[in-house]
Amino acid sequence: MAEPQQQQETRNREGRGREGGRGGPPGGERREGGGRGGERGEDRGRGGDRGRFEGPPEIDLDKLISDPLYLDNQAHGVVSRMRDMDSGTKSQLRRLYNAVRRAVRAPESERQQQFVMLRARLAYTIARHSLRSLDSLEKLLLQVTRKNDARGYERFRDLFEAIVAYNE
Repeated sequence: MAEPQQQQETRNREGRGREGGRGGPPGGERREGGGRGGERGEDRGRGGDRGRFEGPPEIDLDKLISDPLYLDNQAHGVVSRMRDMDSGTKSQLRRLYNAVRRAVRAPESERQQQFVMLRARLAYTIARHSLRSLDSLEKLLLQVTRKNDARGYERFRDLFEAIVAYNE
């Protein structure tokens, strides 16, 4: 009887590791309601704490354009989430950053299309490599593309550059 419960606890720990939960002793997960007792069915009923994680906070484009400190704070936040949640490589980030730089340098008549394709490429990379920490960048890229403003494109590039730099 102890073996099935032990297997269940192992599954619970492994499932939480992918959602950003770090540290703590094995089996010492934080749970709502306190105790550890025979709560096996409770985790499945609540979705195993999955409902609590809503993804990274959205980045406000207007603040990003107007406030350099906001840009810096957002870059630090993305890098921190990457280290906690993902196993993305520096080379993946640099490849995406180079694509951002090329899109910003594109002629004005083609820039929006370049950023639309960049968003598709970013979405593919996020899905392919499970880089959930970059979801906020994908949402921001959608805002930037819809606004179609040169300053927004440049600030997105600046944010991505800061993320690459802080991730080194």
